[in-house]
Amino acid sequence: MYIPKHNLLTDRGEIIAFMKKFSFGTVITAKDKLPVATHLPFLISERDNEIILTSHFAKVNSQWKDIECNKSLVIFTEPHPYISPQLYETEINVPTWNHVAIHAYGQCEIIKDEDQLYQILEKTIESYEISYKLQWDRLPHDYKTKMMKGIVVFEIKVDEIQAKEQLSQYKPVAEQFKIMSSLEASDNSHEKRLSAYMKINLGEMK
Repeated sequence: MYIPKHNLLTDRGEIIAFMKKFSFGTVITAKDKLPVATHLPFLISERDNEIILTSHFAKVNSQWKDIECNKSLVIFTEPHPYISPQLYETEINVPTWNHVAIHAYGQCEIIKDEDQLYQILEKTIESYEISYKLQWDRLPHDYKTKMMKGIVVFEIKVDEIQAKEQLSQYKPVAEQFKIMSSLEASDNSHEKRLSAYMKINLGEMK
């Protein structure tokens, strides 16, 4: 990913927090020299100082058959609002698109141990809907076993992170505040969320 120096995000804590908040990622692999992608929910964790991305394919999705062959790329992105040149102080300007994007690369391993699969499913439930856990606990064991046979669980040990924050950092501070205020006042959820990241960035500049 092309990242100008002023857009480079290097804070590990911020990167992990972003991936956890916007954890519906896109995993990209290659088959016969063509990219293949699937959109999946991920669990983001740390183990032995490594970032681990965990998710699962439906077994009928053949992408899982190639995921251990080469490195995979997982993309996390959102929010991403359009920035109008009307928010700039001078007329000679063009629009842009503010966003945060994380590209995580790593080698994949398919998880086959049944106990480990069960634990990962429970962690996924706890991460996305803890209130569903009581219902899950009441489901018949054979139903859960049948469901687990229909998925392929995998984890990726991340060995390279590329992280970008496009938050109008190159603009004068007054313009950045104007853009942030406009986004914050919007009814659009992408714009509101991005304004929060701009607010943090502007706070760090003070």
